[in-house]
Amino acid sequence: MHLISLYRQKPVRNYRTDNCARVFLVKVYLVFTTKNFPWLTIIVALPIFAGSSILFFPHRGNKVIRWYTICICILELLLTAHVFCYHFQLDDPLIQLEQDYRWINLFDFHWRLGIDGLSVGPILLTGFITTLATLAAWPATRDSRLFHFLMLAMYSGQIGSFSSRDLLLFFIMWEFELIPVYLLLSMWGGKKRLYSATKFILYTAGGSIFLLMGVLGMGLYGSDEPTFNFETLANHSYPAVLEIIFYFGFLIAYAVKSPIIPLHTWLPDTHGEAHYSTCMLLAGILLKMGAYGLVRINMELLPHAHFLFSPWLVIVGTMQIIYAASTSPGQRNLKKRIAYSSVSHMGFTIIGISSITDKGLNGAILQIISHGFIGAALFFLAGTTYDRIRLLYLDEMGGIAIPMPKIFTMFSSFSMASLALPGMSGFVAELVVFFGIITSQKYLLIPKILITFVMAIGMILTPIYSLAMLRQMFYGYKQFNAQNLHFLDSGPRELFISICIFLPVIGIGIYPDFVFSLSVDKVEAILSNYFYR
Repeated sequence: MHLISLYRQKPVRNYRTDNCARVFLVKVYLVFTTKNFPWLTIIVALPIFAGSSILFFPHRGNKVIRWYTICICILELLLTAHVFCYHFQLDDPLIQLEQDYRWINLFDFHWRLGIDGLSVGPILLTGFITTLATLAAWPATRDSRLFHFLMLAMYSGQIGSFSSRDLLLFFIMWEFELIPVYLLLSMWGGKKRLYSATKFILYTAGGSIFLLMGVLGMGLYGSDEPTFNFETLANHSYPAVLEIIFYFGFLIAYAVKSPIIPLHTWLPDTHGEAHYSTCMLLAGILLKMGAYGLVRINMELLPHAHFLFSPWLVIVGTMQIIYAASTSPGQRNLKKRIAYSSVSHMGFTIIGISSITDKGLNGAILQIISHGFIGAALFFLAGTTYDRIRLLYLDEMGGIAIPMPKIFTMFSSFSMASLALPGMSGFVAELVVFFGIITSQKYLLIPKILITFVMAIGMILTPIYSLAMLRQMFYGYKQFNAQNLHFLDSGPRELFISICIFLPVIGIGIYPDFVFSLSVDKVEAILSNYFYR
């Protein structure tokens, strides 16, 4: 009986251990819900560190590597969305989620990150487009480990560029994402991939020299110790000539990346030879870094020089719209025609930034986001079409609308978005840029009328080359009457990617305040500092 009673006794509960566990869980909860947690560092570092483990995967098993990379991209995107939803205040134009860690004591180099309304949109765009580009790269099987590692490394570099609050860190991130692009182009490109990759690296590295000179010049000027902190540099004043020199150096680097004519010639060759998943990253994210830098550094840190250069930038942007829209119809290569379309659309961004109005700058930011979606979608569809018909020259195509109706529908939809059809994001962005340049107090009435007239001509030329591209590809009888050709239409993967990009294009076109709510307070802060500094 005694043994039975001992057996039936309830175990003594250790309340002290339970309390310690509760305290630990509370501390963990507080850490993950406070703004002091290094969210941005994790967001920047996660892709590159997670991608490094891919190199240790076995050579065989491409499917495992693909799914692993896609899961990392989705996790990164969800983490970014969580941080912005729960730890970012839309109505606060100041820098948020700041992190500042001393990295190299010798010359006061800091790992300094932070975001504001100007950064949120490009960072979310980067996560969204990179995730879909990784899914689009599913057919790429040659050296899959290195390919997907480079995709994730490029992911980290781009997010680091958009969230850097240290000028030297910004330059390092700017350079860091160029290396994966060069390797992706030179190893997985077309027949002329080495020529295109060499041209790309020569242009971008040449522009980076000017960027480095500007970074070092601003960091070393006026103090015994170098300082690269954005907030500190924003309060510096420079002699007029020196500020113009700094501005011009940064402008050359951004003119290569955006691109701005005449430093644009690398872009059509690069797009013409790159794999379409790489083209999605180039058109959707890489080109937007130049416009972002133009606002973040030139407009915020060098306002007097920007005031002097803005009329010339408006002229260059207007010429770029007309030049690229006129050159695009003469391109036989489908991807090069879309590339010149991108150059033309970036002209609206330059004009919006140079208008020095809240409408113009908000329109430029919206154009960055809008064209990021549309450009990535067009290059993706051009690549999927090439996978099926093995043709890139438009004069060899024709009559593929009937055997591939889904691709025809998606290509037509995004072409309509590219030519700024009302109800889509491109229309709202270009319309707001129009209002921005018209209402600008900086320019006289006659120049504004001339600029608006030329921009309108560019908007008329856009439907001409877009609709001509659709006619050459999908109408006629060349491929439809060809013998022994059986084309497969778009599959579930292609439909999923296209629909995922099309939804925000429609959503922003119907309700653009979703993007404006991110940037409007920051734009007001930039312009108030610009005029009353």
